[in-house]
Amino acid sequence: MNPPEITDSHCHLDFDSFDEDRDDVVARAVDAGVTRMVTICTRLRQEPQVRAIATRYAPVFYAAGTHPMSAAEEPLASVEDLVALAKHPKFVGIGETGLDYHYTAQSADIQKQSLRVHIEAARQTELPLIIHSRDADDDMARILCEEHKAGAYACVMHCFSSGPKLAEAALSLGFYLSMPGIAAFPKSQALRDIFAAAPVDRILVETDAPYLSPPPFRGKRNEPAYTVHTAKVGADILGLDYPEFARRTQENFDRLFTKVAAFKATA
Repeated sequence: MNPPEITDSHCHLDFDSFDEDRDDVVARAVDAGVTRMVTICTRLRQEPQVRAIATRYAPVFYAAGTHPMSAAEEPLASVEDLVALAKHPKFVGIGETGLDYHYTAQSADIQKQSLRVHIEAARQTELPLIIHSRDADDDMARILCEEHKAGAYACVMHCFSSGPKLAEAALSLGFYLSMPGIAAFPKSQALRDIFAAAPVDRILVETDAPYLSPPPFRGKRNEPAYTVHTAKVGADILGLDYPEFARRTQENFDRLFTKVAAFKATA
């Protein structure tokens, strides 16, 4: 019997830690039931390499943006640049973008400017915005709400590990929370409680590979196949069996990443 299908909604297959065995990494994911992966470009100058990976592997799609930790080092993205990139059939999301005050609070102003550019690109392309937020809950909630009032857009809070107030703000706007391997860490009960309180139709799962491996692989390189381990914890959190949780998160992914769903239907 084939394993339940599930999607890794956020990984970084272009990182050099995959250079030696990228073919095997994708194959292991598919064998585990991870039939789709979204690999994320975090610096727009690297978009050609990320695009090439998505083009090479049938189950892989991609998104691109300027990571907030790089916002001060990279040229400011333009709405026009992002809209142009989005014309590629396997380009399915805008970002990751966002705010990170943990290591790079000194660049908060340019991070905010970059974030608003990405939001406008998400509006114009009607592709989901992919948000990274760390130690910036208040500013993030404020900007997301301000911008949503100015014009609706779709969004996923990638690798969600922030507090309940930001979760509530995001969910109130119709956004999605993506569950990372952190949710499976023994000391992450507060995060599990946030996901337990969230509507099941607003949850995605991801690895953020090569980072944040869930148990029993913690401390080792993460890879898309390990989505299954996080998802099984997610099923327990929501009180569902694993096949049902996988099915629901697949439906959620298709609802948010409409370009992937359409590509699957026509490929």
